[in-house]
Order: sequence, then structure tokens, then C-alpha cells
Amino acid sequence: MTLINIQNPHIGTGLDLPEAVKLTTEIEALGHLYAICPKADKTPLHSIDTNAAQIEISALYVKDERTRMGLGSFKALGAASVIATIAQDRAKNDGFENVLSDMTFVTASAGNHGLSVVAGANAFGAKAVIYLAETVPASFQEKLRSIGADVVVEGVDYEASMSAAEQAAKENGWFLLSDSTWPGYAVGADVMKGYMLSAKEIVEQCPEPPTHLFLQAGVGGLAAAMALYLREAYGPDLRIIVVEPDRAPALQAAVQLGALCDAGEGVSSMGRLDCKRASLSALDALARHANDFTTLTDEDVENQLPRLAELGLATSPSGGAGLAAALIGASQGEFGLNATSRVMCIVSEGAVND
Repeated sequence: MTLINIQNPHIGTGLDLPEAVKLTTEIEALGHLYAICPKADKTPLHSIDTNAAQIEISALYVKDERTRMGLGSFKALGAASVIATIAQDRAKNDGFENVLSDMTFVTASAGNHGLSVVAGANAFGAKAVIYLAETVPASFQEKLRSIGADVVVEGVDYEASMSAAEQAAKENGWFLLSDSTWPGYAVGADVMKGYMLSAKEIVEQCPEPPTHLFLQAGVGGLAAAMALYLREAYGPDLRIIVVEPDRAPALQAAVQLGALCDAGEGVSSMGRLDCKRASLSALDALARHANDFTTLTDEDVENQLPRLAELGLATSPSGGAGLAAALIGASQGEFGLNATSRVMCIVSEGAVND
């Protein structure tokens, strides 16, 4: 078991990224909008028996996003929230039904973000077109089609499928709704703010401040949202560890370089985290607030999955990467973990086929 870790040299000051849209924790209006959603719910925060987990720490808390809004992932909070906000701005006395019937939302996805886009589009009469890379399992293609998406398979990886989606948006006048950000594109920052609703629930549910927070990352949206909100809630003593596949260390490489860059090669079994280029706004937030950037191998995560299932947390390699890193780190005494540590992790999706 090998965790390749770097400590963040930019914590507190961040990187000079003038084109990055700065994330804020102002989510009160979004919270009110979410509360009136027919499928609005709070996901549970579990307190895990550390003896059963076979780790010598004081407490282990796990935010369980596997049931979020019936979509099976935290991603349900993101794109659907952006679409609902657009619908609210348009809606008049006639209400919300079919208020976006003249719109088509397009994105690239490794699976769960696409589900959120389709759910939001369906709710307000819009259309959804989802671009998937060739590496995305056929099961995700069929799941998206079954709920009304037009699915296009294009590109050898996530980055290529996103380029195709961006081009389609320009050619057809569609609304590009990515969960990432880059120079000239900032909508993904609003998607990330939706994820902060889960962080707000953590603060309300957790009986004590955690000392450590492990966050798995692809482009970095969930990690950035959680890091920003929980850093503000719990203060400077919280140690935040960002976890990526060793085949896609986009954030770790960018922090080392001091700029957005492409990183990694090959295909990871952590499919939803297999992103070779980070979100610009996510990098901006994490460079300021994360203490550590660590990577782990597919084998490391896969070896931990049976253990997670025994704890009642059956998940995929993507969904369990942060918790796997915490368990490995605790067993090896990494990240300053000891008998007084209180660890927070996120299980971000169910036991799907990556």
C-alpha cells in the first residue's frame, strides 16, 4: 500500500490564478430552493465503529451520499441546482412546468454529473445531451438513456468528450453545463456551490469538529466545495487531504507546478476520478485550503472495498477512494493520524461498476 503525498506549499495564500472564479460559501438562497424540491432530502452521517474498522483513532465519521435524491450520488446537488435556478429566474405566474422547454443542456460526464443534468432538464421540460468517453461503461450509457438523455459516445477520455460537448454547444446554441471550470468558462463554479449543501449538512449533523478531512477528487468540484465550506466552519486546525488516482494526479501536479496542467496516463478503475486536468476554480480553492495532496493506486482502493462493504458502506472505487486513503493512512500512521484523531470522509456514490 503506497500513498504518494505532498504537503501543500501554498496553503493559506493560494496560487496566482487571475482567471479563476472564486468560490464563496453563500448558499442560503440555494438552500431555500433545494428545500422546496420534491425529492429534497438529507443524506445520513454515520459514526463508524473504529474497532470494526480496525484503526486506532478516536472517531470516524462518513457522510453517505449514496441515496441523494434517488440518483445515488452527491452530483444530484450540482447541475440540477443550476438548472432549477435558471427555471426560477424564468418562471412567472404559470409556474415551473415546462418553463425551460426551449432549452437544451449539454455536458460531458463520467456518469453521475450527467444524471444530475438529465434530472434537472426533465424537471423543467428541457432536453439533455450527454457526451461520454469511450471508457465509460455501457451501463451508464443505458442508465442515462433510460431517463431521457440523448447520449453521444465520443473521445478516448473525459477531456476529449468535454471538448466535443463544448463544440456541440457552440454549433447548436445549447447551454454547456460542465461541472468543471477553465479560462473563459465559469458555470461549473455554480455547480460546485450546490455540493456545499452536503457540507452544510455535515456541520449540522456532526457532533464534534473533525481533525482530518479526506476528499476524493476528479476535476476537484466536490473536494473544493467541501474544503472551502468546512475550512470556514472548523477553522485552521482541520487537516484537509485531497485524494486522487495515481493515474490522474491533476490537482497534485498543478499544485506542484503552480499552474493548471495535464497530468497522468492510462485508465484508472476510479472512473469518476480519472480526470487528467483539474477545474480552475477547484484548483484555486484547494491550493488555498487543502493541506495535503495524495495519490493511491487502483489496487489500494480495490483492496479496501470489501472492508468498506463490511462496514455497511458498499461503494465503487471512485466513491470510496477518500475513505480508503484514510484507512490506509491510519494503519500506517500517516497524516498525523493517532488515537486522538477524528476523521471525516465522504462516500460519494453507491457500488456501481466504474
